[in-house]
Amino acid sequence: MSLINTKIKPFSNQAFKNGKFVQITNRDIEGKWSIFFFYPADFTFVCPTELGDMADCYDEFQKLGVDVYSVSIDTHFTHKAWHSSSKTIAKIKYAMISDPTGTLTRNFNNLRENDGLADRGTFVIDPKGIIQAIEVVTEGIGRDARDLLRKVKAMQYVANHPGEVCPAKWQEGDKTISPSIDLIGKI
Repeated sequence: MSLINTKIKPFSNQAFKNGKFVQITNRDIEGKWSIFFFYPADFTFVCPTELGDMADCYDEFQKLGVDVYSVSIDTHFTHKAWHSSSKTIAKIKYAMISDPTGTLTRNFNNLRENDGLADRGTFVIDPKGIIQAIEVVTEGIGRDARDLLRKVKAMQYVANHPGEVCPAKWQEGDKTISPSIDLIGKI
């Protein structure tokens, strides 16, 4: 069953953010757009490239009012150690959530139970706590934060402009579509 258009489940997890250990709960994301960016594990190979790419785009997400949360089954202590030892990970300003029990990852149907690792899953959540987008890719393929940024802009546009939709490859400022019976078969 797809989680699209479903409300996220309550959670409370430790995280590492800005040099401190903090508690992150579902209440922290209420009223704003959020991205949950799951990855298999700290100290790996593709994961730091993705998290570094997200760090490079973080300020742009913040300008859109979007909070970013990376999530893995590692502890918050491991996140801190990785942040302290990797130049790429040291760029991260967003919260790195720990999920050693896998509960949060299971809440998003994103845990590979036999491996005890998260899939590379991206979930975009609207201010009401409703999942608006899901992307899951195989472990060997890194995601692109710039394309995610484009998709978030499209989601926010559609949320703010009822009756309009964004076509494929839509970029901010491009024309949108106002669905109507007159357009059927003409696009």
